[in-house]
Amino acid sequence: MDFYTRLVYLRKSAVFGKLAYWLLKLLGVEIPRSVAIGPGFQLEHGGFGVVIHSNTKIGKQVKIYPGVTVGRADIYRPIEKSRFEGVVIEDMAILCPGARILAKAGILRVGHGTVVGANAVLLESTGEWEIWAGAPARRVGGRERDDSFYSRNLPTDGAG
Repeated sequence: MDFYTRLVYLRKSAVFGKLAYWLLKLLGVEIPRSVAIGPGFQLEHGGFGVVIHSNTKIGKQVKIYPGVTVGRADIYRPIEKSRFEGVVIEDMAILCPGARILAKAGILRVGHGTVVGANAVLLESTGEWEIWAGAPARRVGGRERDDSFYSRNLPTDGAG
């Protein structure tokens, strides 16, 4: 596990959590301590420019590349008037460089094994094992299902 990914998991530490969070911010990564992240998470290439909303849940074996934004599509509204509830990124999803995942209302789901292409602007939930690209993003194909993930021995403590 690389230094940046270790800091992501260290955010949950009672002793070093705040320090890890602020160090990530100094390195250009905004992942609030409230974001739940499953084991096997990878913050690729240091994740510079990654911004994740605090109401986000990230599954197992998710890869996030630099420049990814996950959050609200209606930032022009006061939070009290927003219908945004959160974003769920399911297991084995890949968020390519510059991807934007923006929820308008409710919960937006990036389906199991889905790839969101480089610089795509995803405004709706996806299915499983799909490939989405464009602005606004649309389904452009499918991805071969890979269940070998479940036969691997991953830590259960969220330490990747």
